[in-house]
Amino acid sequence: MNRTRRLRKSEGIRRLVRENQLTVDDLIYPLFIEEGENIEKDIVSMPGIKRFSLDRLSSELDEVVSLNIPAVLLFGIPSSKDGEGSETWNDQGILQRTIRFVKKHYPNLYVITDVCFCEYTDHGHCGVMHNNDVDNDATLVNIAKQVISHAKAGADMVAPSGMMDGAIQAMREALDATGFYDLPIMGYSVKYASAFYGPFREAADSTPSFGDRKTYQMDPANRDEAFREAAFDDQEGADILMVKPALSYLDVVRDLKNTYDRPIACYNVSGEYAMIKAAAAKGWIDGERVMMESLLSMKRAGADIIITYFAKEVARILSNK
Repeated sequence: MNRTRRLRKSEGIRRLVRENQLTVDDLIYPLFIEEGENIEKDIVSMPGIKRFSLDRLSSELDEVVSLNIPAVLLFGIPSSKDGEGSETWNDQGILQRTIRFVKKHYPNLYVITDVCFCEYTDHGHCGVMHNNDVDNDATLVNIAKQVISHAKAGADMVAPSGMMDGAIQAMREALDATGFYDLPIMGYSVKYASAFYGPFREAADSTPSFGDRKTYQMDPANRDEAFREAAFDDQEGADILMVKPALSYLDVVRDLKNTYDRPIACYNVSGEYAMIKAAAAKGWIDGERVMMESLLSMKRAGADIIITYFAKEVARILSNK
């Protein structure tokens, strides 16, 4: 009789035959930086996550570095907004100042920047509006300006989250034309118009003032379309391909891993985080075990990189701190 249980008999043998491992090297930690002073604001729908002003950010970064988390993903929240999101290419903007601060004081921490407009526009959409919809090509002009500003400030990687057609090509051409040939791009290659983003909109102050994002983010019903979206980013020069959200789209993570010879990332989004936190607070689940199991499922599906609000908690567990 075949007895697969022989290889489950003890923790020692389970460790030897374990197929996937979650490590701190897999993790990117998102951070929200708000323009102003003396801000350390709890995000109610995301227990444990805060918005910081730049003058209060050091304690958080000290912890990130002490836990050996390799990278952060920065989201800026400006004090002023307009129809185009022009603060995104202000060289003295909140994100640009944060990049310079982190690279000066934490030079070994890898800094990835969100390249988008929803936090910076007065309407909350991801670009220039025309006839109540985002004007794709007008937005690409501004994406080029934004990404150059991030590069000049010292970003290590840029990540366009708006799902504009042609964004990777526009960014690659802009970066190459200004001498930033070696700056990598992580494409939000497959980003769904998901209900799992709700808490993030509180965190980043990015709720659309009207309508939704279904005209430029993917329909959750579609799988084949994900191949087309990823193919465009691959052809246009994305260095890393991402799937967002993660847990409800693990089939797509596996599809990309099987298809592309590039690192695959996934974003363990705010709604996924909030659900585990809420259920754990009620005592309905073992929050720590569910957290670790859910992140391991992303690795098993094929993710090389996981962007997650759980990064600090996971790093503590893995390092026994």
